[in-house]
Amino acid sequence: MRYIRPLSLTWWSGVLAIGTGGGVMVAPDSFALTEFGRLLAMFAGSGDASPAALVFLGSGLVGLGDKFERALRGQE
Repeated sequence: MRYIRPLSLTWWSGVLAIGTGGGVMVAPDSFALTEFGRLLAMFAGSGDASPAALVFLGSGLVGLGDKFERALRGQE
């Protein structure tokens, strides 16, 4: 359960990206969800706003947040 860090902004950003990518996979015709996915991808510096890219981005953010947390605590 070390990856679940609800007090971390990086974790919430990752969960939001994963949720948006999953939502775009389920409802690809939703204009608002697609545009929100494009906005998230743009903030992340990515040119690709596909659902797979958003899920991959979110997974990376969740893992990166865990890595930062462990480094700050001196566990590595």
